[in-house]
Amino acid sequence: MLEYNPLHCLPSAEDLPDSDDTPVDNELQDYIPHLLKTILAWIWSSRNDWFFGIDMGIYYDPDIPAVVPDGFLSLGVQRVIDEDLRLSYLLWEELVLPILAIEVVSHRRRGEYTKKKEIYEQLGILYYVVYNPLRKRKARLEIYRLVQGKYILQLGNRIWLPELSLAIGHERGTFQGITREWLYWYNQDGVRYKTPEELATDAEERAQKLAEKLRQLGVNPDEL
Repeated sequence: MLEYNPLHCLPSAEDLPDSDDTPVDNELQDYIPHLLKTILAWIWSSRNDWFFGIDMGIYYDPDIPAVVPDGFLSLGVQRVIDEDLRLSYLLWEELVLPILAIEVVSHRRRGEYTKKKEIYEQLGILYYVVYNPLRKRKARLEIYRLVQGKYILQLGNRIWLPELSLAIGHERGTFQGITREWLYWYNQDGVRYKTPEELATDAEERAQKLAEKLRQLGVNPDEL
C-alpha cells in the first residue's frame, strides 16, 4: 500500500533561494547579530539544542518568499545538522518556530516596524527585537513579546527572557576594535556576559599578574 507523506512534496533548502540578494546598507546589521551569536556560542558551548541564524531566510510557505531577519534564534533544534550547515530555515523541516527575531534598522527602512513585524507576529515568534541606532529621541531598542497573538512592547532596557534564561539589552562596549553601543546578553542579576575579546584580555591580564608574582618570588616564568 502506498503511503502518502506530504513532506515529500515540499521543497528542500537546496531547492529554494538561500538569500533575498539584498545587500545590507549598514555594517551594524551584520556586526550586531554576530556579536550576539558569538557570545551565545561561549555561554552555551556545552549545548547543541539551539541555532542562531544571521541574514538567513525563514521559509514558512513554499509558495511565498522567505522572510529574512538580521538574526534569529531557535531552541530545541540541532545547532549543526551536517558539515555543509544550513542553507535556509524551513519550518516544514525544522518543525520548530524561532523564538526570537532581530532587526537592525538603518537609514533605509525595510519594514521593521510594519511588514516584518506583522509577519513575525502572525507566525507566532515569541520575541521581536528592533534596534534603531539612529534614533535620538525615541528608544533605540524595542523588545516585543507575543501576548494572545499580539506584540506587546516591553518597557525598559535589559529585558529578561525567561525561556532563554537570559536578558537582552544595550550598553557601550568594544567589539572587533569598535567602541560604541552594542546589544548584549545578560544573566538574571543583570551582569553582562563578556565578549571573546574581553575574555582573552582578562586571561592575558591574569597571566601577567601571575608572572609578576613569580618574579617577586625569584622565579623566572619564562623558564618554566
